[in-house]
Parts: sequence; structure tokens; C-alpha cells
Amino acid sequence: MLITYPPPAFRIKTENDKEFIWDAIRKRWILLTPEEWVRQNFVQYLIQVRKYPASLMAIEKEIRLGELKKRFDIVVFKNMRPWLIVECKEPHVAINTAVLEQVARYNMKLSGSYLVITNGRETIGWCIDKGFFHRLDALPEW
Repeated sequence: MLITYPPPAFRIKTENDKEFIWDAIRKRWILLTPEEWVRQNFVQYLIQVRKYPASLMAIEKEIRLGELKKRFDIVVFKNMRPWLIVECKEPHVAINTAVLEQVARYNMKLSGSYLVITNGRETIGWCIDKGFFHRLDALPEW
């Protein structure tokens, strides 16, 4: 699926030779890693281009998978339930079955309707209907 990111208008600062980016959803400065760059650009795409409400997004929240503690990247809520789950990877990380399996494990707990994986260059999404994964050509309309 083709994603055209909006022009960046990020607030970035440097402290002790490290760059930080202001996360408007989490309302705090976050270390600017390659994965965070992908996450922030994708969030802005969801808000500015797809018109998903920022107030219904959660970023980097902890969930429990059995005994394991994990953190999802982005979840968009609709009707007070997880609706779209996004797993972000660094640009050099391949979008493959292992990444899909990771987000599918998160979805066992969250029960979203849509799963998306992105490395900023490549984005793939699925709609889950009655336990079956259907590949998306575009993100769902809000």
C-alpha cells in the first residue's frame, strides 16, 4: 500500500549529543531513533492524511501476553475498542512473516479489526474478518 507522508513539522531538540522528538500524543520528548522516526511519521499520516482522531490513539503502551510484557507501537480506538493496530520497524528492517506474527500476537490480546506493519518505506495491512486475514489496498476510512 502506498503511503505519502505529510511534510514533517516536528519539534526536535538535541541534549547531550542525542536528538529528541516531541510526541504530541504522549505529550513528552522521546529519543529519536530510526523506529521512532517511522512511528512519528506514520502517526502524522494517520492524523493529517487519513483524518484519524489523535485523541483516540495510544502509542507505546504495555500489554501482557501470558507472562510476557510487550509494548505495541500504535493503536487507534473506535467505539472504545482497539480498531487498528500498527507495528513500526526501522527502515532497514524487512516487513516479513515474523513481523506479521508479532502484531498478530498483540492482536490476540487487543482484538482489533485491522493490522498494519510498516518500516516507513513499505506498509502492508490486513482486515481481520471471522478469523481470516484479508490484505488491504489502503487503510480503512475513519
